[in-house]
Amino acid sequence: MVDIDTQKDVYLFLHGKMDLREKAMNALTTKGFLAEKITMALPNKVGNVGDYMAMLWMPPNPDHIKIQLITKVEEVEPEGMVGLWKGVSKDDIDTVPL
Repeated sequence: MVDIDTQKDVYLFLHGKMDLREKAMNALTTKGFLAEKITMALPNKVGNVGDYMAMLWMPPNPDHIKIQLITKVEEVEPEGMVGLWKGVSKDDIDTVPL
């Protein structure tokens, strides 16, 4: 298990489940992440190496949040809804129940 630095930025992916935003935020803050460090993921702005991705999983009916560590960020041409995140490599490091 990787030690999680709860002071780092977290990019939250809801996969269209906007109704679960508050529940996801509560789960992440209960885990220790700072609310002001949690940002809704946008296709045109990615995180940095060492930041985290928090993804509702598994679509279409998520029951937990997958926490991933960003390990590499490459420049890419944006593609669809994924946008610039297409160039982000990450490792699964933890899960949080919804």
